[in-house]
Parts: sequence; C-alpha cells; structure tokens
Amino acid sequence: MDVLDALILGIIQGLTEFLPVSSSGHLELGKAILGDNSIPEESLMFTVVMHFATALSTIVIFRKDIWEILRGLLQFKWNEQTQFSLKIIISMIPAAIVGVLFEEQLEQLFGGSVLLVGFMLIITALLLWLADKAKNTGKPVSYSNAFVIGVAQAIALLPGISRSGSTISTSVLLGNDKTKAARFSFLMVVPLILGKIAKDLLDGELTHTGNSTGLIVGFIAAFVSGLFACTWMISLVRKSKLSYFAIYCLIVGVIAIVVSYS
Repeated sequence: MDVLDALILGIIQGLTEFLPVSSSGHLELGKAILGDNSIPEESLMFTVVMHFATALSTIVIFRKDIWEILRGLLQFKWNEQTQFSLKIIISMIPAAIVGVLFEEQLEQLFGGSVLLVGFMLIITALLLWLADKAKNTGKPVSYSNAFVIGVAQAIALLPGISRSGSTISTSVLLGNDKTKAARFSFLMVVPLILGKIAKDLLDGELTHTGNSTGLIVGFIAAFVSGLFACTWMISLVRKSKLSYFAIYCLIVGVIAIVVSYS
C-alpha cells in the first residue's frame, strides 16, 4: 500500500467511523478498488491503526466528558459518572466475547469481501431508516439498554455494518434520547478499541512489515477527518438526518452486490 492509497483510506476511515455508513465496510471497498492485495493479517493491521486514530479523535472531541467521568470515578461514590462507566463496561461485554471467541474468523472477513459488505450495508440502511422515524425523547441509556446496544456493537464487527449507525439506531429504537444515544455510542467504543490494541500488542499479533510511512499518513488522515466527522455526526443525529445515510448505504450496498457478481 503506497502513501496515496493510505491517505485516501485514512480519510475514508475518519469520515465513515462516525458517519453511519460503516468504516470497516468502506475500507474493504476502498482496498478492493485500490487493488490492495495484503494478506488478511496485514489488512487487519491497517484497519486497527485507523480505528485507533478515530478513537483518539473521539477522546479529543469528548475530552471534557471523559475528564468529568474520570473525576467522578476518583470520588469512589455511586454517582452519575460511576453509573455511566458501568453502563459502558456492560456495553463492551458482547463485542469483547465475540472478538475473543471468533477473532480468526473475523480476520478472514477483512480481505475485500465486497459481496458481504454489500449485504451488510443494506442492513445498515434499514436500521438507519427505522431510527430516523423514531421520536426524540429525554430518556437516558439504562443498564439493560447498554447491553442491547453492546450486542449491536458486536454485530457491527462485520464489515458493512456501521458501528455508530447500529448502536445509535438501536439506542434510539429503545426509546433513548438521540443526542444521549450518540454520546454513548461514541464513548463506548474507545475503551474497546484501546483494549483490543493493548491485547494484540501484548500477544505480539500486531506486526507490520510493509510501508510504515503509509501507516503514519493513514493515521493522521483518519484522525483529522475523524475530528470533523464526529462533530458533524452529533449535529446530524440531533436534527434527525439519518435517512440520507440510509439511502446512501442502500445505493452503495446494491452497487457492491452487483459488482461482486459481474
């Protein structure tokens, strides 16, 4: 993968991580279009680095929220911050279990499976359309909601299922406030990504023998574009503009399916 390809894929990752169109799905489509012939492990390495970049952009955007949560936890009381943190932990359980038990199978999916991405994008489109029709409420995320949203996040490990789209849509369909749903969705993935990277580093599984410059360029591109997309997405969810992304996912999904059969 050369530097230009890494730059393009980094921008794709940064924009699509927060916009509900599946970053992993678009990365796989982008790799297929650009002719990336990396083996699954190398392809996954690039994907993990891009996700780390967008996790970092999430930390920057929500730095005040994260600081308040940490400060509340250090009080060692059963306060709002402690309860929110527990909900985040609950939401991580399904994806953590799936990631540990089916890690090898998931790695094999990150190798340019255009047909799979196409079908999953259509499912994402349906979720977004349903969520856009839901009424806005003031209801916060409950403990049971957190687990169900976590299940949606686990399903979103499949390329083509939007993580932000599936978790926000699930949260809204459960009756939660749209703005609170977006906040919870973006914050819940940060510890999961950081934990995954830490595990792979300790296990020695994240090795890279390709173009390091490409990884760096991709990382920066994903981080910068992620800052923009995260801020924009919060506004879009609040204004109920998800139907536009549903149409986009449907169109791209159909094109991907047609191309895979051609």
